[in-house]
Amino acid sequence: MSVDAATVKRIARLARIRIEENEVEAYREELNAILGFVEQLGEVDVEGVEPMTSVMPMSLRLRQDKVTDGGYAERIAANSPLSEDNFFMVPKVVE
Repeated sequence: MSVDAATVKRIARLARIRIEENEVEAYREELNAILGFVEQLGEVDVEGVEPMTSVMPMSLRLRQDKVTDGGYAERIAANSPLSEDNFFMVPKVVE
């Protein structure tokens, strides 16, 4: 796949990136190099290879799922200008 100057300008416009006219050719070459690399990756035989989440083997550190804080809704609701039954009250904004 090859990218032309018009495609580079369109990508820049969609990404909201300002590219000067003298920079278009350099970006075109970079994008073509990237797409060439992606095409090479498509040729790699990955049959039987399991997907990885990282190149380094690792395991997640587990912790106990227990509540260590909380239980003071009244104190939190006290910071609100208007609350009822520990819920914040706000003015109606949709009619």
